[in-house]
Amino acid sequence: MEELTLSRDVVAIQIPSGEKMTLDEGTDLYMTQALGGSFTVQVPLYGGLFRISGRDADAIGKEVPEEIKAVDNAGDSLEEKIEAALKSCYDPEIPVNIVDLGLVYDTRVAEDPDSGASVNVKMTLTAVGCGMGASIAADAEERIREIEGVADARVDIVWDPPWSPQMISEEGRKKLGIA
Repeated sequence: MEELTLSRDVVAIQIPSGEKMTLDEGTDLYMTQALGGSFTVQVPLYGGLFRISGRDADAIGKEVPEEIKAVDNAGDSLEEKIEAALKSCYDPEIPVNIVDLGLVYDTRVAEDPDSGASVNVKMTLTAVGCGMGASIAADAEERIREIEGVADARVDIVWDPPWSPQMISEEGRKKLGIA
């Protein structure tokens, strides 16, 4: 684990609750994982784990991850940018993004030229008892809200149809070694 100190205030997502919390400048933390364009950190002062967006990489002395740059450079359509944003979200226990894992069931975009788009995503989890669901959904919402032109995002966790390993994309299967 790499010990770091925040160089500025950062809004982070608490794991596993998915609640947003501001971590103050000068807070000491330990990086436990860098995956999918975000950083998972342990923060003793706040007593837990938090996910820091890759867009805030500078606050911990890191470069913006390639996954975040990919969202910014993903095609011209809002739908392409949303898919790229969702592909930058991971279940921290599985090294495959939530799209290739087959967790995203539906994405709807209601565009409003005056106020910006509203995005609603329906996704599931690999298991009903997954304790990470709230933080994965919060991470996905945050990634979508970061896209220019998006005013609001909502990610709902659904259980129908139930997830199964057959829903994993070919790319996901390769990453997991089950191609």
